[in-house]
Amino acid sequence: MLATLSVVCSLLGLFGTAVPSGAAPAYASFKVLVFSKTTGFRHDSIPAGIQAIKNLGAANNFTVDATEDDTLFTDAYLAQYKTVVFLSTTGDPVGTQAEKDTFQRYIEHGGGFVGVHAAADSGYSWAWYGKLVGAYFKQHPAIQPARVVVEDTAHPATSGLPSSITRTDEWYDFQTNPRGSVHVLTSVDNSSYTGSTMGSDHPTTWCQNYDGGRSFYTALGHTNESYSEANFLHILLGGILTTAGAVAGNCSVSTTPPPPSTVISLRAHANGKYVTADNGGSSPLIANRTAIGPWEQFDRIDAGGGLIALRAHANNQYVCAENAGNASLIANRGAVGSWEQFQLIRNADGSVSLKANANGKYVTAENAGAAALIANRTAIGPWEEFDLITS
Repeated sequence: MLATLSVVCSLLGLFGTAVPSGAAPAYASFKVLVFSKTTGFRHDSIPAGIQAIKNLGAANNFTVDATEDDTLFTDAYLAQYKTVVFLSTTGDPVGTQAEKDTFQRYIEHGGGFVGVHAAADSGYSWAWYGKLVGAYFKQHPAIQPARVVVEDTAHPATSGLPSSITRTDEWYDFQTNPRGSVHVLTSVDNSSYTGSTMGSDHPTTWCQNYDGGRSFYTALGHTNESYSEANFLHILLGGILTTAGAVAGNCSVSTTPPPPSTVISLRAHANGKYVTADNGGSSPLIANRTAIGPWEQFDRIDAGGGLIALRAHANNQYVCAENAGNASLIANRGAVGSWEQFQLIRNADGSVSLKANANGKYVTAENAGAAALIANRTAIGPWEEFDLITS
């Protein structure tokens, strides 16, 4: 989970445009409207989100109004705001065609839009709005931890963040992949959680220049806890400032997804030793190393269907569990087949377990340091748990 530091202190450390106490901002004060009307499911986190945005405004030289009254959507009313945040709106929150036309004119005249989480679960019969958001919601699995990958390290919403962040949220799949029409800022590693239907390329935060205005969307923000997480607030603040035109951000279309692999190391939870593939192709994997070197690094490959493959970083050979239950794991395969695919299980204590897809048995490191890893266990115990270290 992300640290729950105070908003102001966290953002001063992470986000260059946050305004220090007593310092003049680099931009003029402006107003933000938070719109949170729902005609479908209503998120309990909406009040926390409104308060968090007000806190961001107090720390960053903008004022915030909040409403659920779409009848206020007139040209004169919207003109006073630099950007409008649709905070987990659902169903058809902008009810009349006249109001929809007014909001469209607002964007066409250079207004800003920030969509948060269920903003993608809105306006299904309003095609212009769907394009403004970038994609419509499709489905989500149960709330669970997953790894968010930062794709753009220069945009104000993501500049200064770690390259990857493990956090708990409700992970949205979308009816279409928006990549190709938007600028992707973050994506989620589908191999880090279960229940997604998106495949290996799964954007979660993006921006675009749309129909004369500026648009930003993040699928994050389902939970109450999100609105006290420094990294999420950093993303949200960047979306507000850039769509308001207070700071610049590159929102040109990004068409190439990030590389599908991540370099990881596995540390046996019971003895604290790292799994090594030293002499991979000749020797089996064993958990007896006290430090991470080239042979203790593996490329985690998305094998599809929620499965992963492990490729020894030093020799580019895949870890194989063939004859699992009778033979040790070894990194000697040049391609991914059924015996090279594993399900990554997230345990309650933060550790992971690996289950060989071909036989449904868990990889064990029992007697690690004296015996090789083997996939022959039917249940998870201390020796079947590993700490996953991301390089």
